[in-house]
Amino acid sequence: MSKKQDVIQEYTKKDGSKAYMFQLYLGTDPMTGKQKRTTRRGFSSRKEALLARSRLMVEVEENGLEQQKKMLFKDVYELWFNSAYKNTVKESTYVKTQEMFRNHILPAFGSYRVDKITIKYCQVTVNEWCEKLAKYRMLKNYVTKVLDYAITIETLKSNPMRKITMPKRKEVIDEEKEENFYSKEELKTFLKHVENDFYIKWYAIFRTLAFTGFRKGELLALQWKDINFEESTITVSKALARGENNRLIIQSPKNKSSARTISVDQVTMDVLKKWRKQQAIDMLKFGFNTMNQTQAVFTTLENKYIQPANTTNRINQIIERHGLKKITVHGLRHTHCSLLFESGAAIEVVKERLGHSDIKTTMNIYTHVTKASIEKTADQFAKYVNF
Repeated sequence: MSKKQDVIQEYTKKDGSKAYMFQLYLGTDPMTGKQKRTTRRGFSSRKEALLARSRLMVEVEENGLEQQKKMLFKDVYELWFNSAYKNTVKESTYVKTQEMFRNHILPAFGSYRVDKITIKYCQVTVNEWCEKLAKYRMLKNYVTKVLDYAITIETLKSNPMRKITMPKRKEVIDEEKEENFYSKEELKTFLKHVENDFYIKWYAIFRTLAFTGFRKGELLALQWKDINFEESTITVSKALARGENNRLIIQSPKNKSSARTISVDQVTMDVLKKWRKQQAIDMLKFGFNTMNQTQAVFTTLENKYIQPANTTNRINQIIERHGLKKITVHGLRHTHCSLLFESGAAIEVVKERLGHSDIKTTMNIYTHVTKASIEKTADQFAKYVNF
């Protein structure tokens, strides 16, 4: 029941006679999250109105609120997602969230009534996620948010997910595991094969990724206006991402620190300049004039944005064809970071260049610097102490 007191009120009917009425709070509508009230009129006396109100209160307690408690987790999730979550994040973020619910959370919780989900079941489920999934903490947090929302709409009294003991993944140290980045020589070999095997567009893509450390989405969203050939800089102000219905969208970068302007070496700038001229020639054949500032740097023959998956396909082709160490497209970003450290760049400088919002992210990559970097550090130390 609401804390606000519902009182009996006297009013005058059209014929001039007196009658009594009351309003009663019925709880929160689980489908809208809004409060529900009802008004009853036409009672001949205050006592009659008070008696009717008392009977209705009992009915609400026994039936109405009980029905509300029977909401399934999947129904609360839909309400939470559309009312309290979707409008607070980027489109690409909530699309990924929907995917996590669809693949992992709803299969485990969706068909359960929220008031029947126990602490034990939450604990067992999170333990299983911990053993199988790297993002088990994120899954647990999302379930917690949905159950918290169930409390907000008065469908649940307490959140069982907040009472579990959070498990920890056992870290297995594998000395043989290959890291997701290239050494200087490995990168040189990789780019040489790309240049020899693929069209100049793809060489420009992978060279730029390796020599800027851009995220894949940041690179694929670039327009020519973002590249300053006179000052040899590239500005990141947007990112290509996956939106609803699997369509490509342009949105703001990952975080505030991701918006940045960085200096770029002259060789990479020359490659991009050469690609721009070739793009203009190629696209003119298909009726597109690409010599404008809003033209995307990297496009398909239909002058549309390149599917991010195509970059993955290309890098895998080169790796398999030439027997190279397997890395991902994102591994080129780690490669750039690692080589920056090897060249002597300060951690704060690397953080700014890669657009990390937190120095911890940079430090995590720093712990995975190449063997050559570690040996270089040891040699520098030995020469410094000189004994």
